[in-house]
Amino acid sequence: MSSILMDQKGGKHFAFGKNWKKYAATLTETKIKTAEKSLQEMLETDSLQGKTFLDIGSGSGLFSLAARRLGAKVHSFDYDQDSVESTARIRELFFKGDPQWVVEQGDVLSKGYLESLGKFDIVYSWGVLHHTGNMWQALENASMPVADKGKLFIAIYNNEGTASKRWWWIKRIYQILPGPLKFLYVLAFVLYRQVVDSLINLVRSLVRLMTGRSVLEIWKPHQERGMNVWNDWVDWIGGYPFEVASPQAIFSFYKAKGYGLTQLITRHGYGCNEFVFLKSK
Repeated sequence: MSSILMDQKGGKHFAFGKNWKKYAATLTETKIKTAEKSLQEMLETDSLQGKTFLDIGSGSGLFSLAARRLGAKVHSFDYDQDSVESTARIRELFFKGDPQWVVEQGDVLSKGYLESLGKFDIVYSWGVLHHTGNMWQALENASMPVADKGKLFIAIYNNEGTASKRWWWIKRIYQILPGPLKFLYVLAFVLYRQVVDSLINLVRSLVRLMTGRSVLEIWKPHQERGMNVWNDWVDWIGGYPFEVASPQAIFSFYKAKGYGLTQLITRHGYGCNEFVFLKSK
């Protein structure tokens, strides 16, 4: 099971990097092309040639790789050393010795570090800032490196009210459990989910029989970002710190800073809402 990281103030953080290393070992051309398409669609461009791209919380390194293949000059950083190593390995596999792609360890909560990086045409942070332990400060700091007329592409967990509070406690309990019990804790959730999914699939089949409609017309599955089912559950249940925000809260926060929303994907349930903001000046 993945371990717990300690920050400089003694706070505990889930170590996502170990699972990202495993995922990076499974990269395929299809996964890379899917990542490229995501950037192209959300940033509304076919090419990043001549652009600078900052990846805050680079994880496996997949989206840094996608940005580099689209032509951007890339700077990747992550707080988790395993994620840094994963990103560096991806760089060496696909762009060995490339001076246009920097990979290093860094902390988005450090204003001094963010200031030292300079300005970027695109600042990207998908599913990261809500795991820092101080999401609103992280959101503030992530805007610092955005150049005038630059874009900020972020993804933040949706605020589901009571359900989000319940998941906060589930994640908190995982964090304080001893190692062997962490495995059993996740296993119990996975088995429960399998039962629920089996019932849902049964209902879908019955609806299709009664209505003649395609299952795809009735239900659109959540598009995963690549991990296998087990690692995805470990990351979800263990992913603490955990904060959430409504689309309106994120929009208002950046509007007050002179950012205009250019792209938005909202999700019901526990997924991440995706935002692309344009800095007006």
